[in-house]
Amino acid sequence: MDNNFLTQITNAIIETVESGRSGSFVVVSYSDCPNCNRDNQTIRLNISGNTIIMDENSNRIPVTDLRPGMTVNAAFSNATTRSIPPQSAAYVIQVIRRPQNNDNITVGRIVDIDRQNRSFTTVSDGNLSSVVRFNVADNAQIINGFGRPMNFSGLMPGLRVRVRHAAFMTASIPPQTTAFEVRVIR
Repeated sequence: MDNNFLTQITNAIIETVESGRSGSFVVVSYSDCPNCNRDNQTIRLNISGNTIIMDENSNRIPVTDLRPGMTVNAAFSNATTRSIPPQSAAYVIQVIRRPQNNDNITVGRIVDIDRQNRSFTTVSDGNLSSVVRFNVADNAQIINGFGRPMNFSGLMPGLRVRVRHAAFMTASIPPQTTAFEVRVIR
């Protein structure tokens, strides 16, 4: 490939990933001068059917395997938009490091929502000993069943959700923890 039409970045951190019917993209932050005192730059890499996405072992993976916090190397078009962040067509994205997972995952059905305190309670498999109250962080991602962002107000009792949360839980009844990501499962 002719490098006049290509930009490469190394050690970029995935900030967000979105995949849906209208297209897929990742937003990454990177430093083009690691030893300078400049802020990281951000770019949105638009993913098409021609984009090659690989894991650490150079095996092809789907865009749905990409997660915020992963470190990637990327090659993309020099043609970028003037938007904030700028956008470009991604050619290659390779995961080089996964974040250390300090989180836990719980799957359950929402049984109660406290909108004033931005929290909800789940139960897993109808087992009353699995009741957990999740306090939703202000910066938590809430994603609907189609993989699109949604508001906390869209959560309803009866929805089945996968919650990525902190590893700690209080000793209260029910136990409580902080939710970082809530995904509605269809």
